[in-house]
Amino acid sequence: MFSIPRRAFYLGVFACALAIGAGSLWLRQLVAGMPGWWTLEEYKPSLTTLVFDSRDKQVAELSIEKRALLTLSQIPVDLQNAVLATEDVDFFHHWGVSPKGMARAFLRNLLSGRVMQGGSTLTQQLSKLIFLSPERKITRKLKEILLSLALERNFSKEEILQLYLNQIYFGHGAYGVQSAARVYFGKEINELTLAECAMLAGLIKYPGGYSPFTRPQAAMTRRKLVLNRMVEESFIKPDEAKKAADEPLPTVRPMQAGIEAPYFVEHVRRRLEPKYGYHTFWRGGLKIYTTLDLGWQKTAETIMEKALTDFDGKALKEWEKKKKEEEDAGIEPPTVSTAPPPPIQGAFTVVDVKTGAIRVLIGGRGDSQYNRATQALRQPGSTFKPFVWAAALESGMTGASLVEDSPLAYYYDGRDWRLLEGATDQYAIELATTPFANSPDFKVWVPNNFDSKFLGVITLRKALALSRNIASVRLIEHVGPPKVVELAHQAGIRADLDPVLALGLGSSVVPPLEMASAFATFANGGIRVSPFDVLRVEDQTGRVIQRHVPSEKEAMSPQLAYLVTNLMKFVVERGTAQAAKKLRRPLAGKTGTTNDNRDLWFIGFTPDIVAVAWMGYDNDASLGRKDWTGGSTVVPWWTEIMGEILKEYPPRDFPVPDRIVFQKVCGETGLLSLPTCPKQTLEAFQKGTEPEEYCGVDHSRPLALVPSFGSPSGGETVAVGTTTQAPIDPNAPPPLPSDEELQNLPPIPEEGPVGEDDVNIIN
Repeated sequence: MFSIPRRAFYLGVFACALAIGAGSLWLRQLVAGMPGWWTLEEYKPSLTTLVFDSRDKQVAELSIEKRALLTLSQIPVDLQNAVLATEDVDFFHHWGVSPKGMARAFLRNLLSGRVMQGGSTLTQQLSKLIFLSPERKITRKLKEILLSLALERNFSKEEILQLYLNQIYFGHGAYGVQSAARVYFGKEINELTLAECAMLAGLIKYPGGYSPFTRPQAAMTRRKLVLNRMVEESFIKPDEAKKAADEPLPTVRPMQAGIEAPYFVEHVRRRLEPKYGYHTFWRGGLKIYTTLDLGWQKTAETIMEKALTDFDGKALKEWEKKKKEEEDAGIEPPTVSTAPPPPIQGAFTVVDVKTGAIRVLIGGRGDSQYNRATQALRQPGSTFKPFVWAAALESGMTGASLVEDSPLAYYYDGRDWRLLEGATDQYAIELATTPFANSPDFKVWVPNNFDSKFLGVITLRKALALSRNIASVRLIEHVGPPKVVELAHQAGIRADLDPVLALGLGSSVVPPLEMASAFATFANGGIRVSPFDVLRVEDQTGRVIQRHVPSEKEAMSPQLAYLVTNLMKFVVERGTAQAAKKLRRPLAGKTGTTNDNRDLWFIGFTPDIVAVAWMGYDNDASLGRKDWTGGSTVVPWWTEIMGEILKEYPPRDFPVPDRIVFQKVCGETGLLSLPTCPKQTLEAFQKGTEPEEYCGVDHSRPLALVPSFGSPSGGETVAVGTTTQAPIDPNAPPPLPSDEELQNLPPIPEEGPVGEDDVNIIN
């Protein structure tokens, strides 16, 4: 018998022990660097956060990697079988690894001289996807095998298959079968056909190489291979495979649900992401139920886009016309911009009057992240006047009180603006200010109306309906700018407001959404509710983690809110917003146009909803022609949008609160009317403030004011319901038209806030 020398034997034993020790140490280090299989019990794949509207329609999917976590019963059996037939037919029979598959892969890799095939089971693929990097190294493969064995020992086959189908990548940003069904077919997972299931299963091996969008022929061949494998494994019959193979492949990526209402969704994101954190918001599978009405939103987007596109065409023609006129006249340098006007921007929002729920929110055109409905600070123009009128009514005036719409001027005494006494016409103003034209310490402000005309003595009702700037200046001087600021803030405006006389003309800047909130307070009987966008938030398990809690606050008396609303109804009925009358329902609102037509507005409301429309350029440039105003340009497309939205609301008038009485008054004097008064108005009063005298004025002659109080600066401003017969003055304005005549006139455009370009400051 052959005997091994003792020395050689001991050396052999020592070498084996050394090899075993080194292998054990290496294996220990390998295992020490592996993640524990038990972390899979707590593993949560990156999920998609879904945003829904108020009718539970999906608005957006928000995620880093779009995927959903489905149970195995929610995944079609054809898709499960297609994946098993293609990727791991022995899945339910092996213990985590397939020696036969690994041997086949090893032989192929050896013959090719490089790593060509992995021979991995579904369990191994899942281990690699969740725990390991995709690098092709021996150490990574060993870790993969060890993890697979651990997973198979501690989890059922069904649990492993479920995780795999929800985790695997299908290309084009689709992780998991649910996302893949939407990306490739625009369907929900339960709507997939056999052919579609086979195509998805074929993508797993090489998503980029078998994509039907980029390589349709390869995708067709791959799908046929999957169907044949399903026939071989008796998952389907040959005739089923043939029928499925004849179905066409999707060649164009279907329109995704993606993100509807992008400005609204971004508004929601900006509020919720800081609250829940980046990881939870983008990867936690939240369900966010919002106040948005997606149907209304789409309607508003379509109509607004068409209106603004039409305006762009008009603006371009106007620019070309002016440019040609200057070129023909040889004007150098040209006053018209050398570049054509950019696309006009717009914003539109609808807010529920009773709850503050934001039903529509459009922040602009294009894909800009700048939300003009919530972030843009724009001058509101004459849409701010209702707060001045509200302060005037709260001070004891009524809609029948008289205000003088005639020239006036102010001078700056170093501390405040004061009325320039005696300057009651343009000639007197020029005469009084000429000596100080070159004085660096003397400044004069001469506010004006949009049409540079003056109507003389008019009621507060008519002054608001026709948006008279001079009347607004006189009223705000009477009540004091701080009072107007206080009332506007109580109504819902949060922006800083400068307490100056020009405030009533919209000199301060306010976001459109805040204007909607403040106007909703008038419509809601003086009760302020803050705008909100989220009804509730659920986590991935369906547990509600946030719910909107309504809150209300009385900002003004219901009587004051109704009186202002009643005055704003006149703006629609006989004022600058008459184009909205075509809706044939009770409406109130206010138009606005700022200096040089930089901002055009209309804010209108019913007892149920308030809607704000704005348009202008981001660079604050003029829109051009002076007749492009809020009334002529914005009201028409506002009306078209609201014509669709208001179909869901029955027409109803604003409810009349207690202690409101109605009296028919003379439209010129504000006194109780007689049959001889040519202009009569049914005026609303808070009980106790209605006039007691009857009008006894000869209406063939103009009226003049008898001052009843002094202004804070010592000048004369407003006479409350006191008139006297004035002698006929050849320089006086002509008699005012009757209400019937006024109805047949086109809407009178209005002046915006006083700014640097038209304050007429004389140094």
